[in-house]
Amino acid sequence: MSDKSNDGNGSTATEVPKGLEGVVVADTAIGDVRGEEGFYHYRQYNAVEIAEKRTVEDAWHLMFEGKLPSKAERDSFSEEIRPLRSVPDQVKKLLPAVATAGDHFLPLDALRTALSLCTFAYDFHPSLDVDAEELRGQAMRVCAIVPTLVTSLYRLSEGQEPVEPSDDLPYAANYIHMLTGKEPSAEQAGAIEQYLISTIDHGFNSSTFTARVITSTGADLGGAVVGAIGALSGPLHGGAPSRALDMLDAIGEPDNAETWIRNAIEKGERIMGFGHRVYKTDDPRSLMLRDVAERLGGEQYEFARKIEDSVLKVLEELKP
Repeated sequence: MSDKSNDGNGSTATEVPKGLEGVVVADTAIGDVRGEEGFYHYRQYNAVEIAEKRTVEDAWHLMFEGKLPSKAERDSFSEEIRPLRSVPDQVKKLLPAVATAGDHFLPLDALRTALSLCTFAYDFHPSLDVDAEELRGQAMRVCAIVPTLVTSLYRLSEGQEPVEPSDDLPYAANYIHMLTGKEPSAEQAGAIEQYLISTIDHGFNSSTFTARVITSTGADLGGAVVGAIGALSGPLHGGAPSRALDMLDAIGEPDNAETWIRNAIEKGERIMGFGHRVYKTDDPRSLMLRDVAERLGGEQYEFARKIEDSVLKVLEELKP
């Protein structure tokens, strides 16, 4: 492929690598992924260490304010977030229809619709027309309400009533409380906290790119986030974990794994959950979350580990 072409007007257009691989398109101080090292950071802090040692509120404060909070700053930040968790009344009555609109429930599709309704109800104006303080307030509101929307939509899809957010619980524990209707144990809350922190930012990925493109038009923040959720839902991006679970269901039993995987690879099919476009070594998120899953235990974890061993064995044989 040639590097350059002429547009007929004397100007030269440069062709770029597929997927913009290796192309610098923007600067950010928020975070970065170093794929060759198997490392990523949030504002120069090791992201895995943040997930292991800090709360969601701490990581959130770090991303928005540029520093980890003191206890007083964390308490103040939590007080700011707490009243932003509730769904607007005019949207709340529409959620049952959103949750049951399709033949089967797709969480990110439902979230995309519900969040769009919320930002419309909040009357978000084009980002070009609002100052930094107002834009920050909008971002805080969106971040705060997403767990309430996700859990409400899921429960409604299961024929259950939504659970209102609790003022007495922090962000991660509240997520489980709204999902199950029960206050989680410290171990359960810690596990979901580590997962949530590990996914806060991951460099210039597809959904981030989508949000930046939309924002560059001066569109409102809601439009940018809804567009990003659309990109995130793709099976080659945020939708990949559900495809990995589908694979486990398709395999059924550990004894079926090697034959199933061998057939899939020979047909040229993707083995979801293996290989990463950026990381050339182990994904640090998966290593941490594997430890989290091991602590919680359960049959699904043991099954997944056996499948992983089978995949690596077959890949080493067929694609050394």
